Amino acid sequence: MTRELTAVVLVGTLTPSPAPSSSELLGRQVLDALAPHGVTGTVVRLVDHDVRPGVQTDMGHGDAWPAIRAQILAADILVVATPIWMGQPSSVTKRALERLDAELSEKDDEGRLLTYGKVAAVAVVGNEDGAHHTSAEIFQALNDVGFSLAAGAVTYWVGRAMEGVDYQDLEETPEAVAATTASLASNTVHLARLLAGAQYPPS
Repeated sequence: MTRELTAVVLVGTLTPSPAPSSSELLGRQVLDALAPHGVTGTVVRLVDHDVRPGVQTDMGHGDAWPAIRAQILAADILVVATPIWMGQPSSVTKRALERLDAELSEKDDEGRLLTYGKVAAVAVVGNEDGAHHTSAEIFQALNDVGFSLAAGAVTYWVGRAMEGVDYQDLEETPEAVAATTASLASNTVHLARLLAGAQYPPS
């Protein structure tokens, strides 16, 4: 019997809950696309939590990252959903990536990073250019700290430059975005199941 997989979506919007977020919307659409493949998951809007700056797994009293980190390590799939600001991933997203840098010092009994065998994907939204640049930054950071990425591991939407339409303002999801999200989900689950059955060799 094929075991169920789990996912956690980190949303890097700058907007606290309960205000709507285009990044969270696309992140939840990725989670919805994973569901038919037997994946359940949760969404964490990072700005709602006191994630301290730093590059350690725990930055001390009040730091919300250890609990978020526990969710990431318990999951098979990590999705990072971010807006584009000034052509870059959001500052909230970058802080999460900085905190993941601590995983370089965390290894199992056979010398592997604890993130080995986990698969990551990215979702990007914005009403300015930069989706490829933004996903490239996140791809490299996630791979550096041990996550694997499937083919086509990003879905994104960017509106027309210098206009005010957000992804959440659209009346329906563009067909190209929906198709890309579906492919991302299928490929990500395929790789996650492969790695669940055959972990990377000891380091």
